[in-house]
This record gives sequence, structure tokens and C-alpha cells, in this order.
Amino acid sequence: MVERKIYMEKLLNYKDTEFVKVITGIRRCGKSTLLKFFVEYLLKEDKDVNLIYMNFESFEFDEIKDYREMYKKITDKIKNNRKAYIFLDEIQRVKEWEKCVNALMVDFDCDIYITGSNAYLLSSELSTYLSGRYVEINMFPLSFKEFLEFFSIEENLSLEDKFSQYIKFGGMPGIMPFKYKEDLYENTIKGVYYTVFIKDILEKNKMTNATLLEKVLKFIMNNIGSTLSSKKIADYLTSQGNKVTHNTILNYIEMLQNAYIIYKAQRYDIKGKNILKTLEKYYIVDTGIRNSVLGFRNDNIGYLIENIVYFQLVRLGYDVKIGKLTDLEVDFVATKHNDIKYYQVTMSMLDENVRKRETESLRKIRDNHEKIILTLDRVYSENLEDGIKCKNLIDFLMEE
Repeated sequence: MVERKIYMEKLLNYKDTEFVKVITGIRRCGKSTLLKFFVEYLLKEDKDVNLIYMNFESFEFDEIKDYREMYKKITDKIKNNRKAYIFLDEIQRVKEWEKCVNALMVDFDCDIYITGSNAYLLSSELSTYLSGRYVEINMFPLSFKEFLEFFSIEENLSLEDKFSQYIKFGGMPGIMPFKYKEDLYENTIKGVYYTVFIKDILEKNKMTNATLLEKVLKFIMNNIGSTLSSKKIADYLTSQGNKVTHNTILNYIEMLQNAYIIYKAQRYDIKGKNILKTLEKYYIVDTGIRNSVLGFRNDNIGYLIENIVYFQLVRLGYDVKIGKLTDLEVDFVATKHNDIKYYQVTMSMLDENVRKRETESLRKIRDNHEKIILTLDRVYSENLEDGIKCKNLIDFLMEE
């Protein structure tokens, strides 16, 4: 196991604060492992630390069905007059767990960390009971830099070849033991996909039409990097003999987002400085999941690297939107506090027509914020006209 430093730092920053730490993210992205690393850290600091760790996917706690049983189980373990560090893994399996967490905060001196694989964890009930006393730490599969730390990749491979493997296999930590034995990898990653699909989407939402929902998800996976609307998806499925309304599609998309398998990037009018309500883009949380479901094809590389850049920017704490400038588009408008950056993502800038296309929208932005083109090229000009920078995409991913 390799420590996920970016997330450990966030937990350490919030340690011993009044906030409940809520770690969210797609199933099997490393949330439980992160908690275990943090427990090890606390034990190194103080071997007698008052620790309570409960994983609700374990049969050990299978009898706990509601918040009262959870509260009794936890309070029986709390030592008197000592601060308790309480770790509750996959807590959404316990009915009305929010009431238990709230009561623990009221009744004891404790520092609470919880994980969950569905955004319903952050529902209105949680907000009501904890009234702003929680902080969300959204966890993702491995970044490219983490991928290199996790995996024993042949040393004779170039960084570009290693990146090609990352594009194809993705960054789910659970594939690490298989070292790219493709049949084992395929079974493992599909197992993750179907567990998410069944447990965190179908069962959670009491879905009956699994076939239609999966068609929606596959359509989105197949259209990474393209602007979509619920009507566009509904029209396509209806043309394929699946009569469905755009409201149903909206509900399905919300379910998929709540399971952290897709993320939405809204469109932003750069000139008017307002968010547009239609034609968003959706990105799949892990390219390996997408490739295992649809199959990997080299002609999809451009869309897959756009997908990877989106999540890298989100990891770095940016709010990421698609930029619209009259009839032109900027791949990403990344905002963090007062820091705004504009990004274009392309496989190569060597073709003059591509170069013109990728720079055109950036040149028309009339402000002084950074404008960056990310490309797989190694031969390029660092600074283009009008202050536009050109940077190797792999170098950008290694900067974190």
C-alpha cells in the first residue's frame, strides 16, 4: 500500500477540529485504506490513543441496523475522560446514522471520520443534524503521479509509455496486484463497475429498469468531451427503440453522479460571466472503468486525455467548467479563489490547422489570466502569441 499524501494532508489539517470529516468517492477508490493509514499515524503518535474503528461492510457489525444500535456499540467502546477518535467506514448502510453522529458530538469529546460511496451521504438530513459542522473530502482514483508510485512498471519504459498504460488501465488502486495481466485486470475492474452499478445505484434507488440505466451510462461514456443534454440522450435512446423522457434521463444522471461514477462540468459564458443551464459535459471517474465497459480504442485517446486533465484540475482544488466564447469553446475554465486559468487540451500542436484552432478561442479572451494549451508533444514553443503558454501534458500531470 502507498500512502495517498494529498488526502492524508487534508485529514491532518482537519484533525481535532469541530468538523466531522466526510470522505466520499466511488467504491474501491481507496477510502478505507486512507482511514487505516490515518489510524496507523495516530497509533505512532500515541500507542494508547482511544480509537474506535467500524467498517459496516464487515459481518462484525452486520447486526447494527439503526442509529440507536450504532450509538450503543460505539459508546460501549469509549474510554472515560479521554478523547475518542471514531472511524465509521461505509456508514450509509446504517439507517439514520446522522442522529448517532450528532449525539456523539454532543455527548463526548470526539473526533469523527466517516466514509461513504454515495452522495446521499451528504443529504439534507446530514446538513440538518450537523448544521455545517462537517467537511467533505472527495477522493478519486489515482492520479498519474500516484499511479507511478503504486505500480511496479518496467523501468525501461518511457514516461510516455507509462502514461499510455495509465490511459488504458486507469487508476483504481484495486488493480495493483495484477500487474497488467489483462484477463485478471478485466475481471477486477468490471467487478468494481458492477458493484457500483448494483449496490450504489440500483439498490440505493430501488431501480427496476437496469438495462435502460446502463444504456444511459454507456452513452455518456461514449461521449466524453461532447456537450450533452437530457433531451439529446432521450432522443437517441428513443431512436434506438427505448422510449424515454428527458425527465427520466435527468433522474438517471443524478443517480450516476450520486454514485461518483460520472462528474458534470457546466458551461460558462466567459464574456457574460454566467453559468449556462444547458449542454453540459460529463466525465467518467476512471478511464479504466470506461475502457473495460466499452473497450479501448486508440481513436478515443483525445477524449480520454481530456477526461484525465479534468480530474487532475479537480484534484488540485479547482472548480472546473467548460468555457463558451460566442461560437468558440475553451476546454476548461479552472477557478480557485481568485486564480483563474484557461486550458485547451489536444494530442498534438504540430499541425498548423490544429494550432490555429486551439489558439483561436484563447486569443479572444480579453483578460490577463493564464492561458495554457496542454499537448502530448515534446517539441513545441513554450510561449505562443498573445501570452498563450504551451505545456507538455505529462509534465503538467507530474507537477502536483
